[in-house]
Amino acid sequence: MIEFSSLRDMSAGLANRDFSSVELTQDHLTRIQTADSDINSFVTVNPELALAQAARADQRRAAGDQQPTVGLPFAHKDIFCTDGVLTTAGSKMLSKFIAPYDATVVAKMAEAGMVSIGKTNMDEFAMGSSNETSFFGPVSNPWDFDCVPGGSSGGSAAAVAAGLVAGATGTDTGGSIRQPAALCGITGLKPTYGRISRYGMIAFASSLDQAGPMARDAEDAALMLSVMAGFDPKDSTSAQRDDSWLAELVVNGIPELDRPLTIGLPEEYFRAGEHMGALEAAKAELQRLGHVFKSLSLPHTESAIPVYYVLASAEASTNLSRYDGVRYGHRCDNPQSLQDLYERSREEGFGQEVKRRILTGTYTLSVGYFDAYYVKAQKIRRLIAQDFDKAFAEVDLVLAPTAPTPAFKKNQLTDDPVAMYQQDLFTVPTSLAGLPAMSIPCGFSQGLPMGMQLIAPAFREDLPLMLAAQFQRLTDWHKRRPGEAS
Repeated sequence: MIEFSSLRDMSAGLANRDFSSVELTQDHLTRIQTADSDINSFVTVNPELALAQAARADQRRAAGDQQPTVGLPFAHKDIFCTDGVLTTAGSKMLSKFIAPYDATVVAKMAEAGMVSIGKTNMDEFAMGSSNETSFFGPVSNPWDFDCVPGGSSGGSAAAVAAGLVAGATGTDTGGSIRQPAALCGITGLKPTYGRISRYGMIAFASSLDQAGPMARDAEDAALMLSVMAGFDPKDSTSAQRDDSWLAELVVNGIPELDRPLTIGLPEEYFRAGEHMGALEAAKAELQRLGHVFKSLSLPHTESAIPVYYVLASAEASTNLSRYDGVRYGHRCDNPQSLQDLYERSREEGFGQEVKRRILTGTYTLSVGYFDAYYVKAQKIRRLIAQDFDKAFAEVDLVLAPTAPTPAFKKNQLTDDPVAMYQQDLFTVPTSLAGLPAMSIPCGFSQGLPMGMQLIAPAFREDLPLMLAAQFQRLTDWHKRRPGEAS
């Protein structure tokens, strides 16, 4: 009935009374029950809660509330605290944690009348690029079950790509919305750091973490962003901005661009690789639309990966120190001493990748190494941000590949963490600079989706949204589905 419908299409169906939110929600629940065993995209599905929310949404519409979001089913990445619901961050450490409050993103989407179907699988504590580090098992890419969906928001990306939901929340620290969006052939937006509240979002690296929407297309991503964004006094890093243009997106959708854009092509991103064929074709399409391209350089790009893993690991070692077996989280059985409690609880509760990053971060923050690694990394981070500042003095947007390859096979990179980290090569610089960036489908390689990335100046999410919408009105890459010929 409604398979692969967009959020906008479902909203129109609800407004026309073609179906109720309860019927729509039940359809999603049935689909998940039928299809997710092959994908493992959900950690938790909440039928009773979802159907209760759907019934309230139907009551709101019956009373005259015709907000486009009322009654729309979606899924949350299992990193957002949800009152009374299991919230695990993909880790054994939190495998029994029932959150006592709602994250701001959760509260905002509930206030908008949206229906939370469940919580999606993810790399443990958002640490990974393949969704293979989850305590609840790896997620499969719907395009090829033997391949990864990308990470850490791989469960959300796979659920949207498979048609289990039309939209899901994700988080992006170094590419964890954009990279899985590219590998699964969907649209994913990492907003400007501070655009969306981090309150109630389980922390990995606090100066980098940012929530964002994952959906079929730019219109649906804009609809979700309009709900998620906004100042939050509970988050000291939340930005106070005029978000009135976002409210317009809910009612009127994404407007047309009023002029051709000048789009920068950084030479450091455009080198031989599997991403180039699809990207060159997308460039040609944008040129036909009248947009102008300009070559530029982002000279500190090659330093981004080491800088990111120094800084993110340092922040992770601090944020995860709270999981000690005392206050909450996994606790070992029969500890013999306080030291034994700490050691065995953390040894049993954390997976290998999380331990690797905690140890790396603790080392870089230690006496004698702090200046050599952490301080130096912060200085280079500033240089990376300045590279983008200079670029945006000349161009409106920067176009880049999202990932260097299409989805790779499971276990292909698990024994080579450095090769796994290189999957974030094109996404990490934007995260370090705190800029908005969006990945949209632009073609295929080896029968698997590829994505292109649109990077904008701070708080100019409107530019990639408008360009993406224009591109998607004239192409159908975002409409391709697993099982169809690519």
